[in-house]
Amino acid sequence: MALPPDVATMEKDDEVWMRLALALADEAAEAGEVPVGCVLVWNGEVIGQGRNSPIELLDPTAHAEMMAIRQGALALGNYRLEDATLYCTLEPCVMCAGALVAARVKRLVFGARDLRFGGVRSKFQIADSPVLNHRVEVTEGVLGAEATTLLQRFFGSRRDPGANAASR
Repeated sequence: MALPPDVATMEKDDEVWMRLALALADEAAEAGEVPVGCVLVWNGEVIGQGRNSPIELLDPTAHAEMMAIRQGALALGNYRLEDATLYCTLEPCVMCAGALVAARVKRLVFGARDLRFGGVRSKFQIADSPVLNHRVEVTEGVLGAEATTLLQRFFGSRRDPGANAASR
């Protein structure tokens, strides 16, 4: 059974934007940061992007999502990002999920679940919690295998620096 054209187009667009987020995650890994990347899209344009940078910036809030949200708010001149979609390689943590709600982001698309710290599906359901004043539409698993592989390679190289040298 074929998908309706609008759903098929949305899925294709989701993959395009997620590939950009994966490229940012690669940059984070190259910088020695946990490989997470995000792109914030509004009306078919990237208005914000980020990669994990807490070590580099000495800022515990410098997660990829926070960086993208900050840029997006500046680009729109508004702290409300009501029609924006955030594409993130990893499920946002509790802090970032809360920021999505506070910014009124319309939709979140993420690749891999974060089974230890996930604030959207794995541990908490902050983004679409019925007790909060805004609910974010959530789509998960877009290019999830690629995001998971990137994370596994990164953490594998931290455990055994010589083991993954050939796969980098």
